[in-house]
Amino acid sequence: MNHPPPSLQWDVFCRVIDNFGDIGVCWRLVAQLAALGHRVRLWVDDASALQWMAPEGCAGVEVRDWNAPPPGPREPPPDVMVEAFGCDIAPEFIAYSAFQASVRGQKHAQPVWINLEYLSAEAYVERTHRLPSPILSGPAAGWTRWFFYPGFTPATGGLLREPDLMARREVFDRQAWRAAHWAAFGLADDAPGARWVSLFCYEPAALPDLLQQCQAVPTELLVTPGRPAAAVRAALRGNDENNGQNGLQRLSIKRGKLSISYLPHCPQLAFDEMLWACDFNAVRGEDSLVRALWAGRALVWHIYPQHDNAHHAKLHAFLDWLQAPASLRQFHATWNGLDTNPLQWPDDATLTEWTLCIQGARRRLLTQDSLVTQLLGFVAEKR
Repeated sequence: MNHPPPSLQWDVFCRVIDNFGDIGVCWRLVAQLAALGHRVRLWVDDASALQWMAPEGCAGVEVRDWNAPPPGPREPPPDVMVEAFGCDIAPEFIAYSAFQASVRGQKHAQPVWINLEYLSAEAYVERTHRLPSPILSGPAAGWTRWFFYPGFTPATGGLLREPDLMARREVFDRQAWRAAHWAAFGLADDAPGARWVSLFCYEPAALPDLLQQCQAVPTELLVTPGRPAAAVRAALRGNDENNGQNGLQRLSIKRGKLSISYLPHCPQLAFDEMLWACDFNAVRGEDSLVRALWAGRALVWHIYPQHDNAHHAKLHAFLDWLQAPASLRQFHATWNGLDTNPLQWPDDATLTEWTLCIQGARRRLLTQDSLVTQLLGFVAEKR
């Protein structure tokens, strides 16, 4: 496969709609491009999450405010423009890029313009991946914008995956991570063999059921900050949620055999390691779903709800691709509010079945090129 030169200028555009998925996906993308020697400008309207998501930044990546002016005359014009999730690049930047291309007046001066779409397992993804969208008006009239769809099958753009991800996953020491967690939270291992569960969700109606059932079996519940922590505290109705000292909330509480730890915000690599350390991961949105698949542990996906219930078809398509057993399908349906059936927390045998299902899906994914590899090949083809 022919690849573009090792030092292309990428301009990636991201609008943070809500939560952290948009910026999370974009940061993983630009960090991987920079690691391969490319120069990247990330244009974002709210970079605040990067303070904890990527506190050290990334060599080769420059973060710019969405409303900042286009690059100056001494800066390289874009070789590739990526608008993430249909965010629409600012007209000023398009005009700047068109002017720069006309000035350069050489072959391949026009940047490759990519609309990086949302992740889905629905059939339309394979049909529309890599389709052109001609620009008919404005300063970039005559150019082409290309649809690029991440996905789960060889006929799509693949998933974000660092080249060394699985090697790092292989040597990860789960027991050492768990011991470090106990030490950080001042906890003792008083429940050997406990099931470790991570919680990154919206506000599932079945959450009180989950918490109630986990009180009956030794469980270490790791609750991520923001909406998940608020949802757990609401489900517990405030009992035991205050340590009585200056109104500060506890970092951990105990309910029956359930131990709950409220985690702080953490960098992306630390989030990945948490998923690796757990036996079951409740994830949401797009970025954390992909990372949970790479973790290879049983999972439930809390899909982003849409007012017209379009997310129902999206969830079913994912479960079809996953080849999910009936019990995992039912758990997803209840967790996502598609029905009102009681939540059935899995026994050990069922949890093992779910884990093997995720690991089988991971094996299929590992036979496919990653999203970055496919993007590089696509750019090389179009330049």
